[in-house]
This record gives sequence, C-alpha cells and structure tokens, in this order.
Amino acid sequence: MAERVNTNVTYIRPARGWININLRDLWLYRELVYFLTWRDIKVRYKQAVLGIGWAIFQPVLSMVIFTVIFNRFLGVKPDAGIPNEFYPIFGFAALLPWQFFQGALQRASISLVTNANLLTKVYFPRLIIPLSAVAAGLVDFFFSFIVLAAMMIYFGVPFTSRLLWLPLFLLLALLAALAVGLWLSALNVQYRDVQHMVPFLLTAWMYASPVVYSAEVITVSPFWQAVYALNPMVGVIQGFRWALFGTNPPGLSMLVSAGVVLVLFVSGLFYFRRMERIFADMI
Repeated sequence: MAERVNTNVTYIRPARGWININLRDLWLYRELVYFLTWRDIKVRYKQAVLGIGWAIFQPVLSMVIFTVIFNRFLGVKPDAGIPNEFYPIFGFAALLPWQFFQGALQRASISLVTNANLLTKVYFPRLIIPLSAVAAGLVDFFFSFIVLAAMMIYFGVPFTSRLLWLPLFLLLALLAALAVGLWLSALNVQYRDVQHMVPFLLTAWMYASPVVYSAEVITVSPFWQAVYALNPMVGVIQGFRWALFGTNPPGLSMLVSAGVVLVLFVSGLFYFRRMERIFADMI
C-alpha cells in the first residue's frame, strides 16, 4: 500500500523592496526576544567581580568626575532655581538616560556582527537582534534608578506626580537608541569601520547633549532651541530634569526630539529590512 507523502514545503526567501516591514513576526518570536535579552545580560556580567554593581558604579563615578571638574573647577551651574549644591543629582538625572542610551546604542551597533553564528544558521526576524541588545540596558537602568531615588531622599528632592512621566521619557530614549542602532548595525555588516566610529560619535553626542550643563544655555532664540532639539537626547534629558526638579517643561524640545526619533525609527526599519537579505552573505 502506497504511503501518502506530505508535499507541503515552506520556502523562506529574503524580503525584497521597501514596504514589507512585517512587525507581526516580532510578536510571534517574543520568547526569543526575552532569551536573547537575558543572554546578553548574563554574558555582560559573567565572571565580573562587581557583577551588576557596574550598572551603579559607572554613573556614580561619572557624576563625581563631572561635579569636581565642571561644577567645582569650571563653575558650570544647574538650571535656574536649583541650588548649586544640587549639581550632583542634577548631573545624575542626565547621566541616567544618557548612559542607558549610550550602552544600548553601542550594543545594538555591533549586534549583528557578534551574532553572526545565529544569522547564518537559523531563520528568525533579524530585527530581534538589535532590539534585544537595546532592551538589555533596561536592567542597568533599573539599578541606577535606585541610586537616583536614594539621592532624591538625601538632597530632599520631593517625589511628585511628575515622576509618572519618566517611563515616557525612557521609552523615547529606547526608541532613539533602537532607531540609530538599526542604521548602524546594518551599515556595520558592510562597513566594519562603523564599530570604530561609534565611540567617537557617542563622545561628541554626549557633549552636544545637556548632560554636564543646563539646556538653558541655548536661549538665543526659539529657532535655535528647536535646532538644538534635533538631538533627540535633548528632549529626553530635559524631560528627566523637569520630572525631578519641576524646571521649564520640555514642550518644544520634546516635540522636536520625538519627531526626529520617529523619522529615524521608521526610516531605520525600512533600511534594515532592505539590507536584511544580504546579512548572511556579507557577515
């Protein structure tokens, strides 16, 4: 008796064109996002003496350096209405989202190359790789935020309802890191110079963001404030400081920064999907 042979064959072909983003696959592979994120966290702190303590040590040490060099020696002041002795927490409020963004972008930019073994052996949505690299930084952010809460108690900064806006500003920082990370990770597959360029890019980006100084120094005109806010981290950092200290609301800056992130994110998705079909060959 002849056996019936199952002739159903699934063909996996690379996506073509600029339209097919297909974000539905991210939900279908949501468990893989979790496992890759958890793997990145474990690998980063494996056999490290301080372990997760590095998530606290790095921003605290940066805060001390910035306070001594920029506040004490160079006379950089916090926003108007904030006492000068509050500069440590003023700087830490900016370092918290900045270091999350910096670490997430660094990991995302090299994520495809460091996961070459996965790209060439098994099918899954490639977007998961930079996404998990960015999401892994949320653990560091959580532990650093505990330090920020302790500093608020020490300096007597009240906990107000404005703090409820912090998840929104954190989401904007995450999307900014993912948006730029999509571009850089795809470019890094073709041009390995990208991974050498990223540290210099982030150093320049930090000083172009109001991390060590107040965004109030850019008060020439609303036009230049809008130009300055083209840096998406301007809106994020101003939002964090507003949530803590009740400084001027980051209305214009937030709108401009959010618009830039949206453009970078959508264009990055299209570019990433466009280049996705050559990743396995080029890597």
